Amino acid sequence: MRPLDPRLLRRARSARRYVVLTAGLGLGSAVLVVAQALLVASLLAGLVTHGSVPGPSAARTLAALGAVAAGRAAVAWAQERYAQRAAARTIAELRAQVVAHAVALGPRWAGGGQQAQTATLATRGLDALEPYLVKYLPSLLLTVLVTPAVLLVMLGLDWVSLLICVVTLPLVPLFMWLVGVMTQGASERRLTVVERLGAQVLDLLAGLPTLRAFGRETGPGARVRALGDASKRATMGTLRVAFLSGMVLELLTTLSVAIVAVGVGLRLVEGAMTLQVGLAVIMLAPEVYLPLRGVGAQFHASTDGIAAAERAFAVLEEPTPDGGRPDPTRRPDAVRALVLDGVTVRAGDRAVDAPAGLSARVELGSGRPGGGRVVALRGPSGAGKSTTVQVLLGLLRPDAGTVSLEVAASPGQPPERVPLDDVDPAWWWSQVVWVPQRPAIAPGTLREVVTGGLDVSDDALAAAARTTGLDAVVATLPAGWSTLVGLGGAGLSVGQRQRVALTAALLAGAGRPLVVLDEPTAHLDAAGERVVLDTVRAWREAGRTVLVVAHRASLLTLADQIVDVAARAPEEVTA
Repeated sequence: MRPLDPRLLRRARSARRYVVLTAGLGLGSAVLVVAQALLVASLLAGLVTHGSVPGPSAARTLAALGAVAAGRAAVAWAQERYAQRAAARTIAELRAQVVAHAVALGPRWAGGGQQAQTATLATRGLDALEPYLVKYLPSLLLTVLVTPAVLLVMLGLDWVSLLICVVTLPLVPLFMWLVGVMTQGASERRLTVVERLGAQVLDLLAGLPTLRAFGRETGPGARVRALGDASKRATMGTLRVAFLSGMVLELLTTLSVAIVAVGVGLRLVEGAMTLQVGLAVIMLAPEVYLPLRGVGAQFHASTDGIAAAERAFAVLEEPTPDGGRPDPTRRPDAVRALVLDGVTVRAGDRAVDAPAGLSARVELGSGRPGGGRVVALRGPSGAGKSTTVQVLLGLLRPDAGTVSLEVAASPGQPPERVPLDDVDPAWWWSQVVWVPQRPAIAPGTLREVVTGGLDVSDDALAAAARTTGLDAVVATLPAGWSTLVGLGGAGLSVGQRQRVALTAALLAGAGRPLVVLDEPTAHLDAAGERVVLDTVRAWREAGRTVLVVAHRASLLTLADQIVDVAARAPEEVTA
């Protein structure tokens, strides 16, 4: 990432306003720095040369110095106040864009190992951008504004001192670049280690129930500790380079200011320079290097954030499956069926098409009692049944074939087919109830989890719980519906989580014509399977279409329509 990457200004509106504000404060700071040096020099020169300064002149000078000091304090206060606010807003904007773009990239991209890395980036990674925005960027802008202004003033005061500053000044960014290259590599390695550690921890948490069932929950501990030690070593390496480079920069700038001071002192002894000019030059010389010293000191604190911003831009620049098409906005009325025509999805990690050439027509429920139906997706493991569900939900774009909604036309006219790509996703999802294999359960009380924030009456809640068998679970809990549930359903068994998810789907799906269940009976015993079957029947009787990914014969027996899903190698498809 460049010192001020244009991509940051394009993608974060808060960053643009912050840069403009910082530039204005930098100009004010430059004027105040020069004014302070000239005022102090005139006051001290009068005292040293004449032994005293007239009262009115001293009072005016001291008042001006007080105003300058107050002005510099106000500039520093404004910079610190608005820097923290702008940093928080900029990070929030980038985080929202990364998450939204990762969702737009779809499950295929996330399934390529990017999900855990993006989660780490959007949480801890982008927070490291704060030192860059709060400390490094203001120092950089002050270097661009204050340093040239001070050099111009020195040109009018003493060209010899100006020449010394011009010759030594480029050495500072040169050394910064040399040590910066070393630090940047260390920071990128550290971010990679942190992402790997985050991915390992997320995988461990997701598979912890299975590991515990087989008594292997302590096995991955050594791997997590090794990644933690690697992160610690990378961090310490970055800090060592930062401390060494800071010492080099401090030594370089101190020697440069000393050379200017020695030159001024020799010329004062020879009488080739007035005391007022000499004092002004000596006080201005450190201000020439001060912004650059700030850049060097803060650069190493910001390298983690710079590396994270690079990763964020890499995610944001990934092309989305829609190829940059405008957002779909159609919301068709009177949708009668969901039509798949030759749908093929390439499973890149297995080099097969799953599903391959899938064609089917799924009628949607009428909403009238008894007007529903059950459609089962049947096929061996790996055939692409769950992928088909993602295609139907609009989460994944097929590599070949089309998915469309069949809309009722006027009498005497053939039905219209609206491509799913042209339909507003938010509207389509409002027509569907989806219960995935691992339902997402938010933390809260059991009632809050089931109702999902909806205003549900006690009678409706009790009826839905009786349908799914959740009422029997609630009866065994001491706190009943007020029982606290952890993230992901912590505190509940697998079967209880499935009943919670089905009950929530029953309450949220009132009026929605399509219900999608992805292997709802997986990992359930006979009692849990009966609950699922009873719930599916209830949906069908309510006039909804239930699309279910089925393995067990009980679900297939219940189905009114069976769609066979198959996977084939690409050469078999094209043969």
